[in-house]
Amino acid sequence: MQEMVIDSIRVSLMNYQRVVILKEKGAERYLPIWIGPAEADSIAIKLQDVQVPRPLTHDLVRNIIHALGARVQYIVVNDLKDDTFYAKIVLEVDGKTLDIDARPSDAITIAVRVNAPIYAEEAVLEKAGITPEKEGEVGEEGRPKAEKAGKVSEEELRKLGAFKEFIEGLNLEDLGKGKTS
Repeated sequence: MQEMVIDSIRVSLMNYQRVVILKEKGAERYLPIWIGPAEADSIAIKLQDVQVPRPLTHDLVRNIIHALGARVQYIVVNDLKDDTFYAKIVLEVDGKTLDIDARPSDAITIAVRVNAPIYAEEAVLEKAGITPEKEGEVGEEGRPKAEKAGKVSEEELRKLGAFKEFIEGLNLEDLGKGKTS
């Protein structure tokens, strides 16, 4: 598992869908995950420390977790199947560890509310992670790093097709600047 931080929340100008961009802590690898507008707003509200008059759904879940004497240890984006990301919220209750299945958007939203670490499994990062290449960067064999990258099967490309247009339209030069838009 690799620890991640929220880099930004973006809106695709092609279809107005939201995507949360997670960045690997201490590295230049990013993980874009499509999320719904309500979850995007909920994450942004917490990250920007905006006060709301009544608890949002994720605030309610946080309150229930605390009222039951549980603690969120961490969340993990643990799988990617058929263009769908999967996550778990890992709770500690009465000395026991519970793994709760969740959508990544909900898990991330809860993690920001309780200041819990966010992780991604290496297999997920290998499938969907993005590492911006620096111009003229050369690998160990003297070839451009893009040539050295592992081959992706046709089926994997087809499965990740939903992300292709969005990723190709991203302006990677401004990643890491911590913008929320």
